[in-house]
Amino acid sequence: MNHWITVRSRQISFRIDRRVPIVLIVLGLISFAIVILSLGQGEYPISPINVLKTLLKLETDNADYDFIIYTLRLPRALIAFLVGVGFAISGAILQGITRNPLAAPDVIGINGGASVVAVSLIVLFPSAPGFVLPIAAFAGALVAAILIYLLAWNGGSSPIRLILIGIGIMALTNAVTSVMLTFGQINSVSQAWIWITGSVYGRSWEHLLPLLPWLIVLIPLALLLSRDLNVLHLGDDVARGVGSRVEWQRIVLLITSVALTGASVATAGTVGFVGLMAPHLARQLVGAGYEGLLPTAALMGGMITVLADLLGRTLFAPTELPCGVITATIGAPYFLYLLYQNRHQ
Repeated sequence: MNHWITVRSRQISFRIDRRVPIVLIVLGLISFAIVILSLGQGEYPISPINVLKTLLKLETDNADYDFIIYTLRLPRALIAFLVGVGFAISGAILQGITRNPLAAPDVIGINGGASVVAVSLIVLFPSAPGFVLPIAAFAGALVAAILIYLLAWNGGSSPIRLILIGIGIMALTNAVTSVMLTFGQINSVSQAWIWITGSVYGRSWEHLLPLLPWLIVLIPLALLLSRDLNVLHLGDDVARGVGSRVEWQRIVLLITSVALTGASVATAGTVGFVGLMAPHLARQLVGAGYEGLLPTAALMGGMITVLADLLGRTLFAPTELPCGVITATIGAPYFLYLLYQNRHQ
């Protein structure tokens, strides 16, 4: 029995597992339901029916619902979802190019590079314009990725060296970030600390709009590069044997991953372990083919982040936990579990 759907045209040819469309529909419906629940939760609770009516511009029981949902809650939920999508695709790409299931933007130091530059900007230049922060975060992520790649180069970029060097870069960036938090002014440090824990608190449409162009360009690019990921995942020798330009493909994919990470970190801080968990969960649902894995991981990452934000707002209300704290609480044990599972590799 054929378990694959093949799509061909003059420019594009790919195939996906037959499970993928069904899984994407189910994940999409679950994500939508979680977003609806999230929009209804807060100091002013709104029933799911009234949330749907407000979104559809139908008459509701209260005229204030429109302001509460569209101005206060909807941009926050959308940012949480889109940031999760960015981290998840970035993590899936890194796992593909390193052929290591433990690779993720926060594990190998790319998140750390974005964080240390952004935190330095917040602490040292607290009056800097807001639009500078995303640029700084992307630059930090890019510098970290370039350092990892150059230090791991030895006649070629070994996936194992990429991981080990990345862990070292992560430790270094965490140390520099700690120094900045130690010597900074209390107001700036408080702002930076909330940011590095990973939070969508207070996010509005003005934070969403700068994120959209990055995702609109990078997500389709990642999907187009999924065939290259499949080939690279087989190993460098096999990839070269079928005519792939291994280093060039790896560099393009790494830049795509870095850009997704930088844009996501700049918008919501370092929401940890989403890039690690989402690809693994997606792989269990649709298999290892990246044509189906990337969109599945994207929906999974968005769903995890929105759910984490919802739990952070409701578990200890009125105290609010950053969504990054929730994902780290779940992701750290999951990382140890994966480490144990792969101990013989």
